[in-house]
Amino acid sequence: MAMIVCVCKAISDKHIRVAVEKGAVSFGQIVQELGVGTCCGACVPHAQEAVAATVCAYTAASASLSV
Repeated sequence: MAMIVCVCKAISDKHIRVAVEKGAVSFGQIVQELGVGTCCGACVPHAQEAVAATVCAYTAASASLSV
């Protein structure tokens, strides 16, 4: 089940995960691709945490697959 991160744009953690899988590695790239945090801004702190956690998990998973 997906968790909504940005209510204004209906962006979930799943959307963030997919963007990271496609190559986004920073919050700025996620903002450009998805528009998260561009309306009221209330989601920005949580969205930044979600992006950081997703990038970290994806990087760790990718590193373990290449070993």
